Order: sequence, then C-alpha cells, then structure tokens
Amino acid sequence: MESPVDILLVEDNPTDAELTLRALKQRNLANQVFLCRDGAEALQFFSDGEGQVPKVVLLDLKLPKVDGLEVLRHLKSDARTKSIPVVVLTSSREEPDIERAYELGANSYIVKPVDFEAFARAVSDVGLYWLLLNHPPQ
Repeated sequence: MESPVDILLVEDNPTDAELTLRALKQRNLANQVFLCRDGAEALQFFSDGEGQVPKVVLLDLKLPKVDGLEVLRHLKSDARTKSIPVVVLTSSREEPDIERAYELGANSYIVKPVDFEAFARAVSDVGLYWLLLNHPPQ
C-alpha cells in the first residue's frame, strides 16, 4: 500500500518544485509529498489517486495543459475534494488572478518570493500551518 499523501504540489517549474521540496524537507515536512508537473496530471491524481486525499494542495496558477484556476475550480466543485485546503503558490501578483482564486475557493494566496530564503521560509510556514496547526473536520 502506498504511503498517504500529505501535500500535493502542483508545480511545472523544476527549480521552484525543487526549492519547495527542499524547504519542506528542512522542516521534516516532505515525507509524503506528491509532485504533479501540470494541471492535467493534478486532475488525474484525483481521478485515479485510489482515494488518496492530501492534507493540503500547493497549487501554481501558470501551468501547462490545464491552468491552476481550472484545477482549483474542479477541486472545489467536487464533493470528494472541496474540503481540501488549496494554497495558491504562484508568481502572479495580478489582482484578477487573486480575486478569481478566492472566488473559486482558494484557502490562501501566496506570491512566491524571489529570494530563496524568503521562499523557503514561506513554504515551510505554509507546511507547518496546514499540516500541524490546522484542524480540519474528520
């Protein structure tokens, strides 16, 4: 049996994915991270993820195949996945993206810091909050 997935990371940029995984690993939060490299792969994870429900989804917006807003819309409109916290972790500071993400049900919207240390701190803080401090319904 596969180990449970705590974090589903949806990120197409290999550098950002590596930095995110490294930041989570520094806080010992990267044991059960599953990486999807585009929006279609993320949707596929939920359609044949054998019932796996991550504790949180870290979602980039600018993705190939299916964009992040469409992934978010799909997750929040499906009864099986709508209660999963989705943290948008993106480089977009565009107000329409921010507004649309929240309209679709994003739980948080974080603009990726350019500086690695700030980026690592932001990712680890997100991981600590959603995995250890947040108490979702059972």
